[in-house]
Amino acid sequence: MMIVVDANVLLAALRSSRGASHALLRKMLAGDVAFAISPAIAVEYEDVLKRPGLLGENPWATTGEIDMILDAVISRAHLISPWFRFRPFLADPKDDLYVECALAANAGIIVSNDKHFRTPVTAAFGLSIMRAGDFVARLNRRKQSP
Repeated sequence: MMIVVDANVLLAALRSSRGASHALLRKMLAGDVAFAISPAIAVEYEDVLKRPGLLGENPWATTGEIDMILDAVISRAHLISPWFRFRPFLADPKDDLYVECALAANAGIIVSNDKHFRTPVTAAFGLSIMRAGDFVARLNRRKQSP
C-alpha cells in the first residue's frame, strides 16, 4: 500500500532516533514502505527541516546533511504530480498538499501527527490518517503474521 508522509513525521524522525517516526523513515529509505511525494511536498519537507530551531538549538545535521537526507528520501519516493487542487480543504492550507498527493498517487494512508488531518472530510475521500506509531505498529503486526 502506498502512503504519503507529512513533514512533521520527517521532522520527528530527525529530532529523535528512538521514536516511531524514525523507524518509519528508516523503512522508507530501505525500500520497505512505498510512499509518494509531489514537488510541493518536497519543497515543504525542505522548508520545515531547514527552519531555524526546529531541529533543536544545536542541530546534529548541517544544511548540507539535510539536503543529503532529502535527496535519499526523494530517490526512494514515487514522484507524483497532482493534476488537481483542493483549496481550501483542511484547517491548515499547507496540509492540502498531502491530500492532493495521496489522491493522485492512489495512496490510502497519510501518516501525520498533525491534528488538522483529524476530520471526516479526509475519510470522505477514502483516506485514512494514521500517526507514525500506529502505522509502524501495523507494519510490525503484518510482518509477524504468517
